[in-house]
Amino acid sequence: MPSNDARILLQAAVPTAAVGAIAAVVSGVVAGGKGAIGAVVATLVVILFMGLGLYVLQRTAKSLPHLFQAMGLLLYTAQILLLFIFVAVFKNTSLFNPKSFALTLLVTTLVWIGAQARAHMKAKILYVEPDSSKAEKPEKKGHSS
Repeated sequence: MPSNDARILLQAAVPTAAVGAIAAVVSGVVAGGKGAIGAVVATLVVILFMGLGLYVLQRTAKSLPHLFQAMGLLLYTAQILLLFIFVAVFKNTSLFNPKSFALTLLVTTLVWIGAQARAHMKAKILYVEPDSSKAEKPEKKGHSS
């Protein structure tokens, strides 16, 4: 993974993990141990889904740049649908508090999207890859004395 991609991933994952930790503490206080477990699971799901999506999007940008925008829209739509499916599947679970899970999932998803957008705006990514191997070296003109 190129350094810009890793930097963007890190700049999105760290705030998401921090908000997830805060949500785990708040959920633990409000809903007990199951609330904290729900918040931790939700945070891990968001980091996994969104991180994997960012990775796929960056690979698409490198290999199929003409499909980048369409792939981005499709990817974000698929991620949101998968998160909704995840919430629906675990709606009546007894493994953790579903309300803490759902709220943490929503909040950490919004934090990820905001942090990723901010990271992309702050990144200085070249939109044209300079190719130094094909650049012609200027010939020296004149005579040497």
